[in-house]
Amino acid sequence: MTFARPVYLYLLLLMPLLLALQGWEVRRRKADLSTLGDLKLINRLTGSVNRRGRRWKNLLRFLSLACLIIALARPQWGVRVQEVVQRDMQVMVMLDVSRSMLARDVKPDRLSRAKLEIAGLMDRLNGGEIGLVLFSGASFIQFPLTSDYATARRFLDAADPAVISRPGTAIGDAIHTALGRFDMARSTQKEILLISDGEDHGERTLDAAQQAGDAGVLVYTLGVGSPQGEPIPEYNASGEVIGFKKDQSGQVVLSRLNESTLSAIAQAAGGEYYRVGTTGNALVDALQNLQGAASDTRFETLAAERFQLFVLLALLMLFSAELIPARKPGWRSADWKRA
Repeated sequence: MTFARPVYLYLLLLMPLLLALQGWEVRRRKADLSTLGDLKLINRLTGSVNRRGRRWKNLLRFLSLACLIIALARPQWGVRVQEVVQRDMQVMVMLDVSRSMLARDVKPDRLSRAKLEIAGLMDRLNGGEIGLVLFSGASFIQFPLTSDYATARRFLDAADPAVISRPGTAIGDAIHTALGRFDMARSTQKEILLISDGEDHGERTLDAAQQAGDAGVLVYTLGVGSPQGEPIPEYNASGEVIGFKKDQSGQVVLSRLNESTLSAIAQAAGGEYYRVGTTGNALVDALQNLQGAASDTRFETLAAERFQLFVLLALLMLFSAELIPARKPGWRSADWKRA
């Protein structure tokens, strides 16, 4: 047996502590009862309590918690074969990681929402290749074109404004960076997906978009933010908001979604503009419809997930615990009188 998330197994180390707390609670309850009067008399008066059933109920709850922890660790044994269809499609995602992407006019913030959109795109590509370019005042390849979505997601999670020290936003340079990573020798559909709030301090951005269109690469743009504007938060080393970005005159800077720039970039390269929060999955659906025919089919051997068995076992034990009566079966009123 192997575990996909073995770190959760450390939670099992807390189980002895829970047992100790439970034993302490039992002893404390007995001590409290002893203060009420004669212990033998109290035991006769509480003779209907199903103490054995109570112990079984606690044990079942304890074991169900252990099963849920094991399920979180995602136990795996055996294998399953999965068919993977390789599509004739290359998508380079350009993700804006400038400071303005930390604004919170889109929840939880612009950058986090953009990552969710990219993750949703990966779920729909069906074997197509995806790459990621991070940019602000400079740009670089976070990962090249790949169909290994699991690895791509890990690199996507690491995208952060701190990875690029140069301030500003240079969209044109980022387009050139993305263009250089396509395999132009392959006759596949090629798209660039630009995700940004539209702020651009670079030059000749539309010329770069036109070059992409002339090379047969469509550019789709996704706007993140609001036209009304939102202040840009500043964080301390602990990740707490300590204020908002201000200009040289001391006024709070508002970052606004520049839809006109993003629309012009898309039109220059034959693509379309979409806005987060108004289009839902329209962008993902559009790219899905553009996928070409299958170019290759392969089979992957993956470990079989077995966490469902432990979840089911935990639910069965919890259900069984609730069926155990609090009182002893067959206890009658005459027994109370004798007590």
